[in-house]
Amino acid sequence: MNPDASTAIPPELIAALQQADHVVVFTGAGVSAESGIPTFREALTGLWQRFDAEDLATPDAFRRDKELVWGWYEWRRMQVLRAQPNPAHVAIAGLAQLVPRLTVVTQNVDDLHERAGSTEVLHLHGSLHAPRCFACGRAHLLPPGIPEEPEGGRRLSPPSCQHCGGPVRPGVVWFGEALPEEVLDAAFAAAEACDLLLAIGTSGLVHPAARIPWLAKQAGAKVVQVNPTATALDDECTWTLRSAAGAVMPSLLSGLCQPK
Repeated sequence: MNPDASTAIPPELIAALQQADHVVVFTGAGVSAESGIPTFREALTGLWQRFDAEDLATPDAFRRDKELVWGWYEWRRMQVLRAQPNPAHVAIAGLAQLVPRLTVVTQNVDDLHERAGSTEVLHLHGSLHAPRCFACGRAHLLPPGIPEEPEGGRRLSPPSCQHCGGPVRPGVVWFGEALPEEVLDAAFAAAEACDLLLAIGTSGLVHPAARIPWLAKQAGAKVVQVNPTATALDDECTWTLRSAAGAVMPSLLSGLCQPK
């Protein structure tokens, strides 16, 4: 595949990837948005439009109205389950086959990277598919398959923990909560050890995740940004590819497949 002018990949970037021993791919909401998943801060639609997402994503909101919060997150989870990995997700999984080591670090709470074939994925903000008990913290296994999507605004009773009987909560990081320490430490370590970091579809504004490209740069790695709009990362990058991830990443993969 020959990239057009909007997705042309600098030869120096291809050379850097060919020489890299460890590549980190750091993804944000822009990647999942190309699969039709709304970004978290977009206005809610349908019967959910009378709510503010940031008011539902807190421990206090769950304490006040468990059924409302669980219903909203089940609605979000059903949206994800009905979505499909896009060309960027697929290309990222393919890139792992062409470099000695690739680590995916994502701010997204969906499983599109995994469904595209990525295996080493660090979820900084948790996952819609990994709920846990609000009381004891133990993991809760969801039934397989895609259940019927709850209507917007519908309250749903959360499951009960099989160990303590407490209410099960979504497995995401809420406002006011710390990121999972083990995952964050692993992401920081990967950034500090990589040769090249690709920041794809992320604004670079949400901390502490926003430190990841900076840590890679400080450790001597080349930082590449893929984003159709200007971001806080613009001044930190060796290369910025100003286009959608679904256009850039297949072109990058195609270039990397060419003989050295």
